[in-house]
Amino acid sequence: MTSLAFLIALPLVIAMLLLVFRPRVVRSVIVIAAAVVIAVGSLSLLLPQPGFLSAPFQVPAEYLDWIVLGVELALAAFIFFLGIRHVRHLVSLLALLQAGLAVATEVLFGSRIEVATLIAADRFSLIMAGIVGIVGSLIAVYSLGYMKAYHEHHREYRDRQPLFFFLQFVFLGSMFGVFFANSLPLLLLFWEITTLCSFLLIGYNGTAESRGRAFLALTLNLLGGLAFAGAILFLASTAGTVELDKLISMEKGAALIPAALLAFAGMTKSAQMPFSSWLLGAMVAPTPVSALLHSSTMVKAGVYLVLRLAPLLRGTIPGTMVALVGGMTFLAASLIAISQSDAKRVLAWSTIANLGLIVLCGGIGTYEALWAGILLILFHAVTKALLFLCVGTFEQKTNTRDIESMSGLIMAMPKLSIMIQIGIAGMFLAPFGMLVSKWAVLKALVDSNPLLVIFVVFGSSATLFFWVKWMGKLLEVTKVRQADESGIAGRQWVALGALSAISIGLVGFYPLISAQLIEPYVRGIYGQVAMISQGNFIIMSIMLGMVALFPITFFVYQKNVRVVDAYLGGGNVDSSVLFQGAGGQVKSMEMRNYYLTRLFGERRLSLAGGIACAAFIFVMFGVAL
Repeated sequence: MTSLAFLIALPLVIAMLLLVFRPRVVRSVIVIAAAVVIAVGSLSLLLPQPGFLSAPFQVPAEYLDWIVLGVELALAAFIFFLGIRHVRHLVSLLALLQAGLAVATEVLFGSRIEVATLIAADRFSLIMAGIVGIVGSLIAVYSLGYMKAYHEHHREYRDRQPLFFFLQFVFLGSMFGVFFANSLPLLLLFWEITTLCSFLLIGYNGTAESRGRAFLALTLNLLGGLAFAGAILFLASTAGTVELDKLISMEKGAALIPAALLAFAGMTKSAQMPFSSWLLGAMVAPTPVSALLHSSTMVKAGVYLVLRLAPLLRGTIPGTMVALVGGMTFLAASLIAISQSDAKRVLAWSTIANLGLIVLCGGIGTYEALWAGILLILFHAVTKALLFLCVGTFEQKTNTRDIESMSGLIMAMPKLSIMIQIGIAGMFLAPFGMLVSKWAVLKALVDSNPLLVIFVVFGSSATLFFWVKWMGKLLEVTKVRQADESGIAGRQWVALGALSAISIGLVGFYPLISAQLIEPYVRGIYGQVAMISQGNFIIMSIMLGMVALFPITFFVYQKNVRVVDAYLGGGNVDSSVLFQGAGGQVKSMEMRNYYLTRLFGERRLSLAGGIACAAFIFVMFGVAL
């Protein structure tokens, strides 16, 4: 219990210190020290301890419900006046409605409900805490160098770094709260704190564009928060409890309405269609914000909640509707990513797609699907954080994030190129875990609902297309270029190097993670579990060794390989990229990727996917009610 409370409280204390101590040197010391402590603390929870995971942790909850309500009302009041000030009346209305539901729950049922377990840690929540503690801390360390360079390049933006780092650590502490809270009102409190932090981080630049994107994120997440508050009120009035573990153990008939409401909240938080626009809009913020929202924190809260509800959703029509929302989002977002040349938009749509795959697992709700969904969360968090930070570094260095501008990056910026390749490989190549997890999803669908296989097959084919063409651009060499990776802060390299090492290391260690954490959790719910056989593990280890040789060869690329002109049918003119065309004209050889915007245009597919998913959600609520 002490460890859980420590991980929730420490980032909040650090956040306050960062507001008080503003000199850059002091900030760096505080952030690095805090990152080390948080990472080590969250990792230590994953180590086996006698009896540690055998029972829930408990604390007395006297007066705490009123404290939680008071903080919720303070947040609601702040959001309400934000909406009034910026003429966003829907924001004010949603905040007011949510506050009304919270007050109604406490006044009508608070005295009759006793919360036996306020915060708790099982193996699933410890995995999530480990992801936030390690990946989130590395993002904070990376931010030190990035934000310094960011404001040197963007002097038009007000330098508010103390506020930026304050919000980062409040965000991390709140995410620990989301994963450890067993009391639903307490979980909702941390849930809404992350919503408010994301609003402030997305609007960090203070421009009209960033403010508009921030309010879009706030509006859609408040919509999910309203459904969350409605689920608590319904559960309190019908079942006399507001605890997550008791909800999950209830009969499906009694729990279906609150489960549907909570699943809806999870889908808005994880940017499923038709709510995907807020996550795309978040890219207007500095890169560390994108990495936080897209990889280890904000969106993972949504899929975490959906996977928690998997036992209730299994075998029900609302569960099937949740799976259809996830499957449609995965397919549509994967196809849209093909048409994107902006690297951050590719990553954003890929994030939405993979979150859809996890939601699909939660909707199916079988033991195989749950096992695969947790693996997807684990691998996606690390590799996507790595890719976002690499793209942010490339953008700072070149003032662009167009994939076409990454041509020959293996020679111009070899270390950064190798790290991007590791991240891309982690998303779609064997033996990295995303591919293994997708195989597990296919197996779960074949055993439960074969019709849904079509979403995964066609969506995965699209992901193969856009990842391969990006990787090919990195490796394309048309002329000799001098390597230049100067100007990138050492703390950025530390974070990128650590995430690269973790991406590779997870392949070797995830069978252990599965055996010690994921499998016992799934077995405790279903009495059976999926697992990797010893033969497959040996094959994967051999493949990992072979894959590891690939980036290593590039460290000596320029020393041992002589770049010569490409053969252009005898038409070269003093350069490997110039040739003599018809009429004696000298032309430049150009190699560009296919984006197929007419087939996979963002606007058309977003609209179609959004309408379909909205229909599935409508059916989900209709059947539940």
